[in-house]
Amino acid sequence: MKYLFVLFIVMPVAEITLLIKVGQQIGALYTASLVVFTAVVGSFMLRQQGLATLFRAQERMKSGQMPIQEMLEGIFLAVGGALLITPGFITDVFGFLCLMPITRRGLVAFSARNVKVHAAASMHQTQFSHMHGSAEFRSGDFNSGGSEGPIEGEFQRDEAAQSDAAKKNVEFLKDKR
Repeated sequence: MKYLFVLFIVMPVAEITLLIKVGQQIGALYTASLVVFTAVVGSFMLRQQGLATLFRAQERMKSGQMPIQEMLEGIFLAVGGALLITPGFITDVFGFLCLMPITRRGLVAFSARNVKVHAAASMHQTQFSHMHGSAEFRSGDFNSGGSEGPIEGEFQRDEAAQSDAAKKNVEFLKDKR
């Protein structure tokens, strides 16, 4: 609840105060131009970083790996884009931090270590609770034992379907440019 107070009350007041102070120093027109400029630069960065993350995710999927890092980075890219189109300098700083690869990867690593994950379906929560004593876990808890051996199953890779899908994605992205 205290985070919502900061998000919806304190943050806008701080943004307005900073915009007024900057406007008094450099003028209202220059301040408005600076806000628009950061939004335009942010949108170009978002597009470039988003496409790079998408291509990395496709490469991981082609090699048979889950693109977990890329999916988490995509969340931070979306948050960063939303912050950059929000007028203000404080939100722009946080938005650019989400868009820069070095800081974004640090944010992803931090949140992967510290964010609790809750099971989505009650059926799975019940099974997980029965096996591990809680429906709540932190990343990495599955490696702590308690399983009853490997999960058996079959896997078959359809190379033709994967390469066709990748070609369609590349063509789609080229058309968007």
